[in-house]
Amino acid sequence: MTMTHPGLPESWGLFIAVIMILASLWLLFSTKVSSTKTGNSPHFQLIHLPIIGKLSRWIMQTPWVLLALKLLMVVFFLTVIVSGLIGTPVPERNFATLLTWNIWWAGLVFSVFLLGSAWCAICPWDALAQWLVRRRLWKRATPNNSLNLRVPRYLNNVWPALIMFIGLTWLELGLGITNNPYATALVALLMVVLATVSLALFKRKAFCQHFCPVGRTIGFYSQLSVTELRPIEAQTCADCKTLDCYHGNDTIEPCPTSLVMGTLQQNSYCTSCGNCTQSCPHDNIAWRLRPPNSEATQGARPRWDEAWFMIGLLALTGFHGLTMMPFWENWMSSLARFIGDSGQLIWSFSIGLMLSITIVGVFYTAMISVSRSLSPSPLDFKRNFSAFAFVSLPLAFSYHMAHNLNHLIREGGGVLAVVINPLGTNTLPLSMMEKHQRHMDMWMPQEVLFAIQSLLIVVGFIMAVQIIRHRANTVFTAETGKKLAILPLLIFVIAMTSFHLWMLMQPMIMRM
Repeated sequence: MTMTHPGLPESWGLFIAVIMILASLWLLFSTKVSSTKTGNSPHFQLIHLPIIGKLSRWIMQTPWVLLALKLLMVVFFLTVIVSGLIGTPVPERNFATLLTWNIWWAGLVFSVFLLGSAWCAICPWDALAQWLVRRRLWKRATPNNSLNLRVPRYLNNVWPALIMFIGLTWLELGLGITNNPYATALVALLMVVLATVSLALFKRKAFCQHFCPVGRTIGFYSQLSVTELRPIEAQTCADCKTLDCYHGNDTIEPCPTSLVMGTLQQNSYCTSCGNCTQSCPHDNIAWRLRPPNSEATQGARPRWDEAWFMIGLLALTGFHGLTMMPFWENWMSSLARFIGDSGQLIWSFSIGLMLSITIVGVFYTAMISVSRSLSPSPLDFKRNFSAFAFVSLPLAFSYHMAHNLNHLIREGGGVLAVVINPLGTNTLPLSMMEKHQRHMDMWMPQEVLFAIQSLLIVVGFIMAVQIIRHRANTVFTAETGKKLAILPLLIFVIAMTSFHLWMLMQPMIMRM
């Protein structure tokens, strides 16, 4: 018997629908806005706060603090490896599967909103790769034991990360590694191997910038974060001649993703590693708060590959939810009978995965094409496509958080027992009574959970509408016909949000 989580009540669905209608009307009847640059958007320096400001600077400017956090994450990571390789095969009793899929992956997305790409600063994959190749715990290695090759042009983009994200989704949901501790450990080890080989071959950290599906997901989501690492005084950076933030110094490594702090406009490739804050001779870099939609609405300028990553992220996020619907297995069984698939239904799943990505991609492409045909001042198709691809970010991010919240709140009750016994020694699979008890012993009341999920969907929709509104005034220079041109984009946002809402209102199968 399969345990399921209840979906959102109809009352919450109606509430979200009303907000969507009101926000859509606001967009259609209020499209004229003043354009501002991201650098001029409202922000607040964290250093002005009495305790948090000093704490944030101390963490980022003190190498041993970040080193201690990395060591802690490496300990957790190695525990995942050992538990997965030699522990119990029962997923809900094993540290590897429970921590990786129910706690880390579910909680990671929420951390991005408040902390941006802070996870990348303490990532155990990168830490182990750096220690193995550089042979230093934190100081700059000279020589750095790398071939320092340039990343080939065909890899100098985020297409590899998107392909790896699709592959990871295939492994996670198609082969079911979320319920296989041994496979979870092997995939985790594979990521370390890829990070190590990349660091040994290429300049700086190509794995973080081009290949890592988790890092690129965090990077794009962090464009909606309320925090950013930026100069305290812009003029100080403008007058700087040494650019230590980019080149590093005698003891600090250069920026791993080749960023210059004085010209930084996007969070996408910042890994929050602390190199710039530690190497800046002017002590001019710190965290600051900002409106969560300021970067996506105004300042970010995506490339063609980045736009497709965002569309792919939207498609894959929705696909994760779709595979946890009770009817998904029946769909796959019907498809398998039709195409003659058997065994684990790998071919059926693969077709379902590619169809999901294709449908979202074709739908967005069609809406961009219609929008251009209705615009009195159309841009090049790629520029239109890339400029409005940002609408997919809040839609994917909000649903991702709402979906993961179910796993985190409803299925996180067994964490303490697994931490105490990470290998799951002398344990049995959860009985139906234990599953029901874990399902009932939630970290918060169910009504509060429903309210938070609904709020996330509402905020995601409103942010997407704001992105259309602001970017329409940049892309469509002529006022005549502008409202008609944004209508296809609004249809895309409404359709994707409605799909996400429909999934949230369905019962969802427990991960474990």
